Amino acid sequence: MSDTSDAVSIEPPDFASEYVAAIVAKEFDLRGQYTQLVSERDQNFRLITADGNKFVVKVTGLAEETVATDFQIALLSHLEETGFDYAPRVVRTVTGRQRSGITSDAGQEYSLRVVTWLDGSLLQDVEWSTGTIRNFGQRLAELDQTLGSFETDSDGQAGLWNMQAASQLKNLLSHVDDRSVYQLASGVLDQFDDTANAALRALPRQAIHNDANPENILMDADGEVCGFIDFGDALKAPRVVEIAVAASYLRSGGKNPLEFIEAFVAGYHQQSPLSDDEFELLFDLIRTRLVTSLTIMYWRLAARDENDPYRQKTLQSENNAFEFLVFLSRLGRDAFVQRLKVKQ
Repeated sequence: MSDTSDAVSIEPPDFASEYVAAIVAKEFDLRGQYTQLVSERDQNFRLITADGNKFVVKVTGLAEETVATDFQIALLSHLEETGFDYAPRVVRTVTGRQRSGITSDAGQEYSLRVVTWLDGSLLQDVEWSTGTIRNFGQRLAELDQTLGSFETDSDGQAGLWNMQAASQLKNLLSHVDDRSVYQLASGVLDQFDDTANAALRALPRQAIHNDANPENILMDADGEVCGFIDFGDALKAPRVVEIAVAASYLRSGGKNPLEFIEAFVAGYHQQSPLSDDEFELLFDLIRTRLVTSLTIMYWRLAARDENDPYRQKTLQSENNAFEFLVFLSRLGRDAFVQRLKVKQ
């Protein structure tokens, strides 16, 4: 597998909203008010038309290959065709295409696409309960069950957020200037290489969202999941990767740090039972995801301007990732798996 670090380091597009609006009006016959959204690799806008309809306009960054963009479009089309109600719909151009293009002053061609906007409160902005998080697990399992029938020859996004390529993170560890973080992160990646990677590759793969974090989960007024957004990291991987990625963000600050992870895994397992091999892998994969977030965060401290909005958002969201990583490492795999299984 090739080095994919450029997928994170390349600057996102920076088109004027007026220019994007003109292209969208011509290609999609949509007009209205534009608001720019924070994004890692792309340039995204919320578009509200005069009649109140809402859309996301996405200009895909140069770091993303066309095959990955097409993978995401095909995945969303599959969800629509199968009647899955909790994902955006792809909006076609006036000529029936699923995406268009936009050209920079330097002559570089970018992919331009539009999807429907989903209403709801972000999971990160609502009060969590074990019932809410258990429902999240159930809904994510439903999403993965639906994606299980999605057939494509493409593997989707091939970036550093692809846990199957976690070994490449070792190339970035030199940017971690905190010795305690460096040592623990290095050990986790060694453990991934020594045992988890082989076990992971032995499992069947399917399409997954791959970034079901609280900023990408929408909740309704009743405290239930009503939408999944931002499929920009979608790829083919064993479904246990999906579970580990989501679980890594469900860190509880209460007396039981595993409270929400236990509820989440229980909900997922109720809807779509996990195998013993998947339970065993969760410990290493959650730790690997935490190391991924921390390593890339330290890398960006030098790569991005202090006022960069995505950098600021990342620092805020990952401020307790290291403490949780320490907790898991002290707890150990056996105790972690036992805690999860007791809740099923």
